[in-house]
Amino acid sequence: MKIGAVFPQVEIGTNSAGIRDYAQAVEAMGYTHILAFDHVLGANPERPGGWKGPYTYRHAFHEPFVLFGFLAAVTRRVELVTGILILPQRQTALVAKQAAAVDVLSNGRLRLGVAVGWNPVEFEALAEDFHTRGRRIEEQIEVLRALWTRELVTHEGKWHRVPDAGINPLPVQRPIPVWMGGESEPVLRRAARLADGWLPHFRPGPQSQVIVDRLHAMVREAGRDPAAFGIEGRLTISQVPEAQWATELAAWRAMRGITHLCVHTVGIGLKRPDDHIEVLRRFKEIAAKG
Repeated sequence: MKIGAVFPQVEIGTNSAGIRDYAQAVEAMGYTHILAFDHVLGANPERPGGWKGPYTYRHAFHEPFVLFGFLAAVTRRVELVTGILILPQRQTALVAKQAAAVDVLSNGRLRLGVAVGWNPVEFEALAEDFHTRGRRIEEQIEVLRALWTRELVTHEGKWHRVPDAGINPLPVQRPIPVWMGGESEPVLRRAARLADGWLPHFRPGPQSQVIVDRLHAMVREAGRDPAAFGIEGRLTISQVPEAQWATELAAWRAMRGITHLCVHTVGIGLKRPDDHIEVLRRFKEIAAKG
């Protein structure tokens, strides 16, 4: 099981040296990947009608593709993962181009996690339809893979038209791996048919194993091999006291089908990038003993 770190978007700040040092420390400690959340806009909770989302305009989010371009230059081995990019609120051809650029500059280290999102304010501001996002993401993935693997693409779909054109340079990975987030029934079935992996939010245990086994059955029904399908768990430090880290990690390792795990250090009062690095260092020591 590969173990990575969640980039602490809302707590790491804007100092480029701190971000560089964080990424280099994560890589030096042997974490296999850095996973970043995505939000383009934050809503004002005092807007007409109110707002109850987990993030507002007060939460800082580095744009993932720009961030990964920077991290590609200051790291050498660590995989760069979006977890997740809200794909239907973005132009598909532009995402293909941006992702390919990151993959080239990182020498093939991008993994693109995508999902449909939950924030209608972002969709409205970006001039995309919130209500068709589930149906559109399927066509988006088809177009992305075509643009990543062929010099020229002609596509005539319900939401996309590519008139005999292509991106240049093409990515190192052809295609870039596409994982999907979300836990509804339609999302699971979509991931089983289309994705290279899945990014759930559950804790380890028997109930979660039932979900994983059911997803693997869906993958088989789609004519695909579950052994080639990745699943990434998340260990959220704010939910697990340090004395229980080893037990939680062992529970993840005991589950069938979990290929990756990401350690999330936000939400426990850390003030500086070095504080996040220290928590990851202590967790890595425990992981090494297991």
